[in-house]
Formats: sequence, structure tokens, C-alpha cells
Amino acid sequence: MASAEGEEQPTEVKTFQMERQARGEPAVKQNIITKSWEESKKMWEIAGPAILVSVSQFSIGFVTVAFAGHLGELQLAAVTMTTNVIEGFVFGIMLGMGSALETLCGQAVGAGQHNMLGIYLQRSWIITVITALCLMPCYLLATPILNLLRQDKHIAELAGKYCRMVIPQFFAYAINFPIQKFLQSQTKVWVMTTISVLSLGCHVLLNWALVTKLELGLLGAAMAGNISWWLQVIAMVIYVVSGFFPDSWTGLSLLAFKSLWGFVKLSLASAVMLCLELWYFTAIILMVGYLKDPTLAVDSISICMNLQLWTSMVTLGFNVAASVRVSNELGAGRPKVAKFSIVVTVLTSLAVGITFAAVLLATKHDFPKLFSDKPPVIKAASKLGYFLAATIFLNSILPVLHGVAVGAGWQAYVGLINIICYYLFGIPAGALLGFKFNLGVQGIWSGMLVGTVLQTTILLVLMLRATWRKEAVQAEERLRTWGGPNETPETLVESRSAD
Repeated sequence: MASAEGEEQPTEVKTFQMERQARGEPAVKQNIITKSWEESKKMWEIAGPAILVSVSQFSIGFVTVAFAGHLGELQLAAVTMTTNVIEGFVFGIMLGMGSALETLCGQAVGAGQHNMLGIYLQRSWIITVITALCLMPCYLLATPILNLLRQDKHIAELAGKYCRMVIPQFFAYAINFPIQKFLQSQTKVWVMTTISVLSLGCHVLLNWALVTKLELGLLGAAMAGNISWWLQVIAMVIYVVSGFFPDSWTGLSLLAFKSLWGFVKLSLASAVMLCLELWYFTAIILMVGYLKDPTLAVDSISICMNLQLWTSMVTLGFNVAASVRVSNELGAGRPKVAKFSIVVTVLTSLAVGITFAAVLLATKHDFPKLFSDKPPVIKAASKLGYFLAATIFLNSILPVLHGVAVGAGWQAYVGLINIICYYLFGIPAGALLGFKFNLGVQGIWSGMLVGTVLQTTILLVLMLRATWRKEAVQAEERLRTWGGPNETPETLVESRSAD
């Protein structure tokens, strides 16, 4: 690709531009078109498989909620509380602790330090497994926690039972997230994609057999989830350690324990950034639980949030693409190329978000039927259609901006922005509209949109004003701090000069 850093253009591109100039057509325009096309291809090579993986893995929970919804309103509310409150709390921490790998592996690949990827993966596993052990009491004490948060006692009791059933899934997350980042940073994702899609198919069959045919209720739903998650995790571990990555996986090493504290600090910054994002939705669910008729309110918003989160899994593919492209290019010392990749990815994701929002508005009276056959629930969820469409539109941009932040190592800054936008503006606005002005679920969701609009605006301004050459220098400093034993700052500079 012809980069903005002055790299030599391919001969065919030069020839084509000369032909255009001979015809009196501007070469600059063709250069932009060529760059956009090449960048778009690179983006889709990452985003396409990442979308399939994220949609497949999220759909495991999506399918569970759908089957639980047809068991009854109480079961749907209990699974929703587990998914959005308990799992929402710990999921953010686990995913965040694993996301430090996204920054470091991506920048190491850009700098040609493949030898450190396996070490980074092992460090991340150590951190995520220890984190999982520390967070397990959240599952064991789910009922008292929900009671302390003044949730409906019947929902809290059943949710607590379900939480204890799905503890094995929680430990699968600890292994899964680091493997994903390891593979995505190298754009080696098609095997992972195949495994995820097959696991989803297995999950649907297991739910049909255990929940519908054997009538095991929530126990069957939990068993299906546990089996499906561990099948794909075991398959991906086998793929990583079986010799397919000779440069980046050289076996277990004691180097995984070296510089562990620095790795933990970046992991904590990633966890804070993602937790504040996911806990925002948890807070919305808790606020809805304080309304009159909490079961109906929680059911209606859970249907919409599950659809919103499902569409977010698609835009999460663009989040991954932005993170990998930015971290690779910053690690390789090409800041202008990183900046250009952001523009292409944001515009592509925005087009997808507009399409989703249009489809949702066209089916706003029908989509609740996927989760419930109760007329009151269907009617209440349909009323939220416009709010859901607006959220989907905004969330086609925001995840990409978060991916850029992870690729550049800005996790701490984004965490601070989350606090300001979500917790100082969004949640108070939702509480005011929902309770003071008696707008109920619609008022609470409106407050959530206020926080999302504010954060999107701030991140866009931040990225437009960023000095990307400075970010490339900081990427090199990270590699010097956590670099591999066979690479020195001098060799890094020489390799970049050769490029």
C-alpha cells in the first residue's frame, strides 16, 4: 500500500497514476482511492473473521436468553440479571485484563518481535486466571448481592441459583480472551472463527435437547453454556500449542513471570476502561429493577439490550480491526498510515450501523417475539424500538474509537472519559428522567443515550487532535520495556529503516 510516510509505491500503482496524468486526470485522487481500497481490504481481513467470532460467542448467551424467555417471565428476568449484572460486572474485568495483550501483541507484530507473543500470552493467562479466582465469590454470593441492590427477591433467588450453575463458563473466559488477542494481533483468525461457529451450532442443539426435550429448565441452559464454552476454548488451546505458530509460540517459559507488574498495570488500565463501559449497562438494568412491575420492565429492556449487544458484536469486529491496524502501524513507526486506517474503519462501521438501525425500525413490532410470546412483554419492548435504533447507530462509531484507544494504549484516558460521560452525566440523567419525570424505562434509556453521545463526541475530538507521531514513539518505548531478548532498540530502528 502506498503510505503517507513516503514508502515506495508499487510499480503498477505508479504506472496507473502516470496514465491518469497523461489523460489530464488528477493523480492525487487516484492515490486516495487506491489507499482507501488497500486499507479497506486489510481492515476486512481482520474485521470479517472477528465479526463472526464475536457474533458466535455472544450468540451463545443470546441463544440461552431466548430459550430461557420461553420458560417463563421469571426465568427470563433471572437469566437477564445474571448476564447483565453479575456476569456484566466480572466479564468487564476479565475482558479488560486480557485486553492489555491487544496493545502489546499488536505493537510487537508491527515491530517484528514475534518471539514475545507467546510470552505475552502466558503472562495474560496468569493474570486472568488469578483474577477469575478472586472474582468467583461474585457468583457464589449472587443472591445476597442482588438483594443488597434491592432487586426483586424472587428474581434474585433464581438468579443466584443460575449463577452457581455457570461458574465453569467464567473460567473459560479467563483462557479465551487472551487467546483471541494473541490470534487477532497476527490476523490468524479463520481457525478460531470456524471453532466459534461450530460451538454456537453445538450450543443450539444442546439447548434444544436439554431445555426443550429433556425439560431441565435453567439447569439445562447452564449445562449447554458450560459445554459449549469449554469445547471452543480447548480447541483453540490445541490450535495454538500444536506447532502452527513456530515464531510466536515456543512453549511454556519462566519469562512469563518477568516484568509481570508492568503488564498488570496495563491490564488494570484496560480493565477499568472496559468495566466502566459494561457496568454502565449493568447500572441501567439495576435502575429498571426499581420501577413498578420490575419483572415486566426488566424483561422488556433485556430484550432490547440483547439485540443491541448482538449488533455491537458486529461493530466489535471493526473495534478489533481498528485496534490491530493502529497497533501494528504504530509499532512499525507509520503514524500517518494508522490515522488513515481509523478513518476507513469508522466510515465502514458507520454504514453498517445505519443499516442495522433501519432494519430494526422496520421490524420494531416483531423483534420482541424472538424472546417472548407474552403480549405485555412484546408491547413494552416494541415501545423502545426508536431508543434501540438510536443506540445501535451511536454504537457503530464508539466501539471503533475504543479499538483505536486500545491500539494506541490510551486505556487510562478513556477510563476517565467513561467516568465523566456515563457516571456524572448519563446515569444521573436517566434517574432524573425515569423516576422524577415518571418516564420509566424510556427515561432511563434516554439518559444512557446522553452519556453515549457525550463520550462519542469527546473521543472523536481527542483522536482528531492526537499527535500520531508521538504515539508511534510511545509504542517503541513499550517495546523497549517489554521487548524480547533477541531484540534491542538498535535492531528495531534498523528493521524500520529497511522498511
